[in-house]
Amino acid sequence: MSVIYTTTVGEIGDEVDSFLSEGMFILFGQGAPDTLKDYCYIVDVNASTAAIEPGQHLNLDDALFKITAVGEVARQNLDGLGHITVVFNGATEARMHGSVYVEAGTPPKLHVGSVITIQV
Repeated sequence: MSVIYTTTVGEIGDEVDSFLSEGMFILFGQGAPDTLKDYCYIVDVNASTAAIEPGQHLNLDDALFKITAVGEVARQNLDGLGHITVVFNGATEARMHGSVYVEAGTPPKLHVGSVITIQV
């Protein structure tokens, strides 16, 4: 598989677990607003090299999840702000514009140094 996006978790907000228990997590770059920062994995802001599309894979520390839907501004937000919400419910239509949906499952708990990639 070819990697079109990669980033690394640098910080973890104190309230990340509250979203994990609902089957999702939020990524945000260093510029995360104070009101959101506690709920996010803070990552390096890096640009993707191709469109993010269903059928690709999100790799979280070597745990692969098939992407099932992508919000219309997800790539723009990810590239510019390091910001997306990853939802683990297998939806085939994006309900939130800045979200990436992956196959249903339990989101893994990431740690400082976790590597996140999107692969085609």
